[in-house]
Amino acid sequence: MVVLYMEDQSVDREWKKGSAELLILSLLEALPRHGYEVSKLIERRSQGALRFHAASLYPLLYRLEKRGWIQGRWVEKSGQRRRRYYKLTSQGRKILVSQRQGWQIFVQAIGRIMGVANA
Repeated sequence: MVVLYMEDQSVDREWKKGSAELLILSLLEALPRHGYEVSKLIERRSQGALRFHAASLYPLLYRLEKRGWIQGRWVEKSGQRRRRYYKLTSQGRKILVSQRQGWQIFVQAIGRIMGVANA
């Protein structure tokens, strides 16, 4: 189970779980990244509201790789420990487009229901 931690505990855990794949695929769209970098980017860009712990992040990365949405490879750099970098595959790009569209439709619908402009 993927768990994102948010400061506001009233947010439904399922919302966070359902968005985890979209977040990871989005961060891998521009360039390959290693798991720790993905985790830190999520935390930084969400201003600390969302955090991945290794126990939930790495199993999700492995599942995405098994589905063929991302591809990982080990990279060794001098003076650093070996890291597994993940990149989006062509299938992953198609999934990302689809998930983004679905997310936008969902957010707009919720905004209309709640009466929130530009949701």
